[in-house]
Amino acid sequence: MRLTIIMPVYNERATLREIIRQVRAVALPDEMEKEILAVDDGSTDGSTEILADEAHSGDLRVLRHPTNLGKGAAIRTGITQATGDILIIQDADLEYDPCDYPSLVTPITRGEQAIVYGSRFSGSPHKMLFWHSLGNRLLTLTTNLLYGAVLSDMETCYKAFRADVVRGIPLRSRRFEFEPEITAKVLKRGHHILEVPISYRGRDFHQGKKITWRDAPIAFWTLLKYRFVD
Repeated sequence: MRLTIIMPVYNERATLREIIRQVRAVALPDEMEKEILAVDDGSTDGSTEILADEAHSGDLRVLRHPTNLGKGAAIRTGITQATGDILIIQDADLEYDPCDYPSLVTPITRGEQAIVYGSRFSGSPHKMLFWHSLGNRLLTLTTNLLYGAVLSDMETCYKAFRADVVRGIPLRSRRFEFEPEITAKVLKRGHHILEVPISYRGRDFHQGKKITWRDAPIAFWTLLKYRFVD
């Protein structure tokens, strides 16, 4: 089997080389092949040049949006171009640890699950700003109430999917509302989401964090909207 790591990149020069190094270093279970697929979402800070340099090694494929379209748009581009049997999303910062990949993909390779989320609130150490933690928990509670789920971390970046499952779902989000949209749509289709503990080291805004409180109302609206439309 092959794992495609979809990495949306927008102005992450400070961390980009290190996260690529970490992804390359991860040993996957059962001799899985690994494809790193970076989607440069109109970066202007030198990330484009770093990706071009790193791609010389041959294990990194780079796609580029000429202008910034948003994280959701970058992930959607990655989904359409991925060649893996399993897809996982990896932010280009250092908040998430690729060493958690085996925990995420093993239930899928064994045929036990089609979708696995990495939960930052399931017992592993995590560092998160208070307001982000509160917002995440409220959005997750809303997800559980609307869709009859029992999730602890709907907004996690670490989402692993069997490729054929996610490719059959129409996705429209362009920004951070990708997380509630994909979660709402897989739950509406009757898929069970398994959560596994992951580690997390959240960064502050001065370190480059991009999601803000303005994205929370959009996420709530997205959850509500897709409860009734597809």
